[in-house]
Amino acid sequence: MAYSSVSDELVEEFNPKKEEKEGSILEVGDQAVWSLSSCKAGFGIDQLRDDSTDTYWQSDGQLPHLVNIQFRKKTTIQNIWIFADYKADESYTPSRISIRAGTGFSDLQEVEVVELNEPNGWIAIPLKDAQDKYIRTFMLQLAILSNHQSGRDTHLRNVRVHSPVSQTIVAIKPLQNFQFLSREMCMFNTLK
Repeated sequence: MAYSSVSDELVEEFNPKKEEKEGSILEVGDQAVWSLSSCKAGFGIDQLRDDSTDTYWQSDGQLPHLVNIQFRKKTTIQNIWIFADYKADESYTPSRISIRAGTGFSDLQEVEVVELNEPNGWIAIPLKDAQDKYIRTFMLQLAILSNHQSGRDTHLRNVRVHSPVSQTIVAIKPLQNFQFLSREMCMFNTLK
């Protein structure tokens, strides 16, 4: 488990949408099934995932507040980006977040804990295992453990999940370089 602290000066430099457009990261959140521990009516998953930082998810109930992200297949995760705005949300702003990973609810393990100090913008949370490799998982869970000013409910304005972009290039030799030598394959020796 890693432990990070993020200050508001660092936050404003990041923008995941720019990197997505450039092709340096791949957003895979749309390949997952999302669920929440609670939400106020009209402030749920749709607002959390709508690409707008003006809307938000608002929890409703006791801490911890959970965002569950379940993939249909084992997925490599490079990082999670969250957008938080202390100036607009004050006591609704998360101050401590635990990131957990596993195959399902029964075996989630904490992989990262992040302390936020009055964040204002995008926050990148890299996810790596003990061997310093990106994690591969079926499920992620963001657990909001505490809020600023001891607030009860949480606002998160956006969450994006990224996989690394594969840079593998396969070179295929031209067909004329293939030689079919077996009797069964000789009929494919020439193209018409």
